Amino acid sequence: MLFGKLYFQRLDIFVGASLITTIIWTPAFFLHALPAVYLRKRFPNIRQTWMRMCLAFSIHVAMSSAVITFLFFFYDWIHFPAYAFNSNRLFWAISLGTVGNLVANIVHESVYTFEKWSQTISETEKLKKANLQSQLDSLKQQVNPHFLFNSLNTLSSLIDEDTDKAELFIEELSSVYRYLLQTNENALTSLQDELRFIESYFHLLKTRYGNAIDLDVQVAEGYKAAQLPPLTLQMLVENAVKHNIILSDQPLQIRILTTENGRLTVSNNLQLKNIRATSNGVGLANIATKYQLLGHGGMEIQNTENQFSVTLPLMTN
Repeated sequence: MLFGKLYFQRLDIFVGASLITTIIWTPAFFLHALPAVYLRKRFPNIRQTWMRMCLAFSIHVAMSSAVITFLFFFYDWIHFPAYAFNSNRLFWAISLGTVGNLVANIVHESVYTFEKWSQTISETEKLKKANLQSQLDSLKQQVNPHFLFNSLNTLSSLIDEDTDKAELFIEELSSVYRYLLQTNENALTSLQDELRFIESYFHLLKTRYGNAIDLDVQVAEGYKAAQLPPLTLQMLVENAVKHNIILSDQPLQIRILTTENGRLTVSNNLQLKNIRATSNGVGLANIATKYQLLGHGGMEIQNTENQFSVTLPLMTN
């Protein structure tokens, strides 16, 4: 484009022009990567592909056109042998550079889109695995001889004392298992559905422990449609029950509330058992993993002398 046929006919022009153009174009080529990297960080989502590609294409065309124009005038300025400035060749060089930038941007965005797609599939599979694992852990906690023994023992006492309460206990127990089964394939559920489930689950605990346990729910109406991973509240309530003393003169007080900045907090007073229940932290770890895979990190755990609390973000549309 700069020299026409002379570029291949004269060795001195071929070597000299190739060397000068390579020295000038190489750093310019790598500088083209800077806006591409910046735009990926600034507009990382797949739905922003067209915006990102249009901006990158415009910037790259401006950069390459500036470098090409500089080369044409630079050779004229240094009086390079046999060189003559030609505006027509400059026009076609810029046009060819524009086409090259278009192809490069399409390839670049295609590779990026494929990488994001692969990452999304991988994270979805991890989320499904974490979700199923937490459901399995929850089922293991519920469908075990200890839980069934306590439930049947409580039910047996109720049948003798109050058949109406026994019938209600059976209904709530059925609701608990129904919810566990229905959430097997869901990555998210509404806070309202979780609270309904907790009502049934806590009814079983209340029937067993009586006034030794209390649940205070203060959830703003506007956040009930927000979403969170299923069984999150159950695991947090179960965690409180498992590790704390529950007696009528030492009642366990559990609170579920929403904050003004749209977060959910589950807390309880601390009165730890002398011998801690066997726990490897799987429940809390699963909750944290789910939120990270869903792109909503920020789970906060506060453990003071008198209170334990977990604060989670709520996902709104």
